[in-house]
Amino acid sequence: MLVVGFAAAALAAWLAVLLLPTRPWSTRERLDLTRTEAAAADLRQVTVLIPARNEAAAIPATLAALAAQGTNLDVILIDDESDDGTAAAAEQAASAVGRSLDLTVVRGQALPAGWGGKLWALEQGLARVDRDWCLLLDAEITLDPGVIGALLDRALRDDRAMVSVMARLHCRGFWEKLLVPPFVYFFKLLYPFAAVNATSRRTAAAAGGCILIRTEVLREAGAFSAWRDALIDDCTLAAAVKRRGYRIWLGLSEHVVSERGYPDLRSFRRMVSRSAFTQLRYSWLLLGAVIALMLLVFVAPWIGVFAGPGLPARAVGGVAILAMAAAYWPMVRFYRLSPLWVLCLSAAALLYLAMTIESALNYARGNRAEWKGRKYATRSP
Repeated sequence: MLVVGFAAAALAAWLAVLLLPTRPWSTRERLDLTRTEAAAADLRQVTVLIPARNEAAAIPATLAALAAQGTNLDVILIDDESDDGTAAAAEQAASAVGRSLDLTVVRGQALPAGWGGKLWALEQGLARVDRDWCLLLDAEITLDPGVIGALLDRALRDDRAMVSVMARLHCRGFWEKLLVPPFVYFFKLLYPFAAVNATSRRTAAAAGGCILIRTEVLREAGAFSAWRDALIDDCTLAAAVKRRGYRIWLGLSEHVVSERGYPDLRSFRRMVSRSAFTQLRYSWLLLGAVIALMLLVFVAPWIGVFAGPGLPARAVGGVAILAMAAAYWPMVRFYRLSPLWVLCLSAAALLYLAMTIESALNYARGNRAEWKGRKYATRSP
């Protein structure tokens, strides 16, 4: 009866996910391009800020994609103490596309104490912005022609002070197929996009790789010094904007693509462990609750099916697995994977749980995060 009870609790949890009004499992919140938006636009209102640390390999494709967005686009790349020739690669790429791209390369100053590297780079770039809109763009993100125009149109048409897009992540190898769709899926469970986009809700989130925001709103929110050491800087920015009464929008898009690959499990561990315990607000109590909840919803159904003492346990466990698969299927379809990948969600969840525990242990050792050769020590209480 205990096995049946756990499996039934898991089934109830998955049915609740499927029936929530915010539909966190859905991929309906999308930025798609119309034929008009895909045409070259006049982008004299927009400045693109690109923080770049050791991105010489990625930056040419990013700048070439920006050159195809439209006319009069201003681009500021902040070279964050790179040692791989990022600045030279950017200048060479800008020369290759000619006058269609107005690029300024800023040599970043040394990282001050108490700042995160990306936020310090953006702070230096923001000081040079004099246009109405800023596009905060990661160095490995490429945009299909018309994306900036579509973002601007979305913001103006729907009266949004900030719009952001979760990039379509690199998803080709085995580990990427196993772990990339769940990464986006779990983010949507934590921050249902419908709740983020609603004016009457407090839920706030953003996807840091591609954020278009009004410059005056960004400065009013205190960027970037107000959250200079934040590890989850995109959601921190979204919360600051929404607290001030502004409307925001968050969605998915097949036209915003991250070219950064994650070829092995180690690369995922580095990416997740740097901020997973931060997501739990460094709370060991919350970590314990997450461990219990994930074991319940992702493991109990399989125990019911394969180790349950009788037909009721197997039946309840099987239905729970079907409900889990139904909730995960839209994300698998978004990444154009075989339907069989829906059966791998539990395995991916356990791997992410292990990475979260690793993040907590790193924090206990005094290492809050490590990224791109920089270590950020545990903060004092």
